[in-house]
Amino acid sequence: MDEIYPCPDASERATIMERTRLWLERAVIGLNLCPFAKSVFVKKQVRYAVSTAVTADELLAELAAELTRLAETEDSVLDTTLLIHPRAMVDFLDYHFFLAEADALIRNLGHDGVFQIASLHPDYEFAGSDPDDIANYTNRSPYPTLHLQRESSIDRAVAAFPDAADIYERNIETMTRLGQEGWRKLWLP
Repeated sequence: MDEIYPCPDASERATIMERTRLWLERAVIGLNLCPFAKSVFVKKQVRYAVSTAVTADELLAELAAELTRLAETEDSVLDTTLLIHPRAMVDFLDYHFFLAEADALIRNLGHDGVFQIASLHPDYEFAGSDPDDIANYTNRSPYPTLHLQRESSIDRAVAAFPDAADIYERNIETMTRLGQEGWRKLWLP
């Protein structure tokens, strides 16, 4: 069950967005964990939406609104959305099970094959891994986040990146070389 927290105020939302932007810049782009991210970041086609949801139902409603916004906006203006939800689905297992509801929402809205969600969470843990396994950090973000992606953009990026299937393995190698200490150093001023 989710705990009830007050919704983030304007100052907290700004901090959440800045920490997420910094993570995207230093980890995702800086470590090249996603070779497709730099282009949309540089073109300012990433939306940082901070959710006020505290329950799964509220988060689903906000997810529906963000999917609609994405569907109604040209990809040259808005290519991807990071729906950051610091008050809902903070427990990783709750978040993990919520993803099935999020995928069902995509289907119910008629967006199957149009959008997909990449899952990001501060406690992300791949099945069968130890919680402190550095490989988990490839999907660890400062806050629970649903990354809404256009499948057409993914298809274009994969076509331009011939070794896309190797990204996952390369990311684990990168994180293994970096290690826990290297990860902590990314966040020093």
